[in-house]
Amino acid sequence: MLLNITFDISFLPVLVVIAIAWLVPMISSLARLDKVPTVILEIIAGYFLGKFLLNNIPPADQDILDFLALSGFIFLMFLSGLEINTDQIKSAIPRIFTIKRFLNNPFILGFSIFIITLSLSYLATIFVARFVLIQNYWYFSLIMVTTSVGVILPVLKNRGDNNTRLGQMIIISAAIADILSIILFTFTAFIIEHGFKAEILYIVILFAAFFIFYRIGQQITRIKLFKKLIFNLSHAASQIKVRGTILVIMIFVVMGQYIGKEVILLGAFMAGILLSIFTQKARSLLLIKLDGMGFGFFIPIFFIMVGAQFDPAALLEFDNSLWVFLIILLISLYLVKIIPSLLWARLVGFRKATAGGVLMASRLSLIIAASKIGLDLDIISPGINAVFIIMAVITCFLSPILYNQIYPPGKTIGDRIIIVGGSSTAVLLARRLKINEKKSLIIESRPDRVRDIKDKGLNVIQGDGMVIKTFEKLRLSPSDFVVVLTESEEKNVEICRFIHNNLQHEHVVTQASSSSLEKKLNSLDVEYLDKRRVIATTIENLILRPSTYHALIESFESYSLEDITITNKKLDGTPVKEIAFHKDGSLIIVKRDNDMLIPHGDTYLYLGDTVTVIGSETALSDFRMKFTGIT
Repeated sequence: MLLNITFDISFLPVLVVIAIAWLVPMISSLARLDKVPTVILEIIAGYFLGKFLLNNIPPADQDILDFLALSGFIFLMFLSGLEINTDQIKSAIPRIFTIKRFLNNPFILGFSIFIITLSLSYLATIFVARFVLIQNYWYFSLIMVTTSVGVILPVLKNRGDNNTRLGQMIIISAAIADILSIILFTFTAFIIEHGFKAEILYIVILFAAFFIFYRIGQQITRIKLFKKLIFNLSHAASQIKVRGTILVIMIFVVMGQYIGKEVILLGAFMAGILLSIFTQKARSLLLIKLDGMGFGFFIPIFFIMVGAQFDPAALLEFDNSLWVFLIILLISLYLVKIIPSLLWARLVGFRKATAGGVLMASRLSLIIAASKIGLDLDIISPGINAVFIIMAVITCFLSPILYNQIYPPGKTIGDRIIIVGGSSTAVLLARRLKINEKKSLIIESRPDRVRDIKDKGLNVIQGDGMVIKTFEKLRLSPSDFVVVLTESEEKNVEICRFIHNNLQHEHVVTQASSSSLEKKLNSLDVEYLDKRRVIATTIENLILRPSTYHALIESFESYSLEDITITNKKLDGTPVKEIAFHKDGSLIIVKRDNDMLIPHGDTYLYLGDTVTVIGSETALSDFRMKFTGIT
């Protein structure tokens, strides 16, 4: 028989693990443990699960859990690669080498920080070896170099720091650390396992395959028939994009497996980077599906099993030196990240640079992976492996808290909106901002157009958006928004590139109506409005929601929309029905983390929620006072 399905398999252990994976975030939310990463709670829950429920399960059931845990690990490494914005890294690579650009370039700084961190880690390893037995100094120092993009990115996104200069430098440095760490781990583990032989060149084949797949992908994605098939087969039954993603993962994982088991994780990581290159435009929908598969099923099983297999008895090998080892290692893990991060001090200040180094010290999947591989290679003892798992838990919990303490979050909305270009769209935007009592200033080069804009009662100056002195005269602040809206989209891109390269300004917005322009703006990390999508959405609203559309468009001078973050402690845990709103305003949406809620009377509001409200200016002032507590 080609298909021989047996039902003599116990699904009870899987049921228990899945139940724990479901309960952990529920309990975390109810207990208001939002600041504690879920993976930490999963590891802790897994420990008690392994101690009391999974300690005597049959080998066949254990094999199933181990397979699912390994699949989760592979998925975690793949998603880590997918998180890396390759356009961002490519745009950061300097094309003209000057001393000034060298010192300011985030890619050069990120690479320099990694080299310094590696050097400090080796010195720290020599010092730590005075207290515990370390069999391989080089491998131990590589474990100390690791960082976690998966922890860093959510922290920056939640604060809105991911688009700031410091945030961009942290993200690029973390991505470089991830890539170089995995490559060094793979080569080091291969040499330890097999010796320094010609077979090490097999790993190079994996990189060659990556380049080949990249070139093939470039050609295939240009074929109209392929695009049509992908579009037609992306519905619920086929999910061709998800299937293709799994296929790419498995191709690289199998290639890595044939080279050596220690190469599997590198293969999964490279598959993630490859998919990241080709999914920039549509990655949001695909990421939701992949996140659902990964973080909804496989990845929680991995972390729960990490906790289940954690053996505290292994710590007995340190005798009386355990606490000394833990304290010295923890301090070392932070110092090797904080000291190199001071390279950023000249650009963002000592305090921000230190905060960035503290956040970079958070470690999760890579430190666990590297320690586990070292344990399998007999160069990491069970006790040290247990300590590194503890370090992952501590740094994941501590680093985000310390980052927020050292560098408290502030307002990300600029004091002014500077509009480069006097197009009709720019004038309309300035009018709407004026009605909403927002400061704006238009920069226009043509004298006749400047006069016309002045006659409309708007703030405008004559100047060139491609000249540094124009912005120096305005005393451009890092908190200001720069909106580029000339009559030429190509010129918009040129101005955005000028601002990005010469002013290193972060809050830049423009518009685009073609994929080629979008790609250029993505490489500059500029926010842009997709005109095609906006037009399509507008027509959709005219057809499906004409009354709502006309009410918003035609009466914008009387009513406005606004997003307000709840900071008033008195409203924490208060239901909507207990709040007396202004008669000329209404609450529309509540955004909590990544969830969007349509509020009703029994909807509870919490600190940190972002609410979208509509109303007159008087009503909006009332909303601001109630939700922020500031009169």
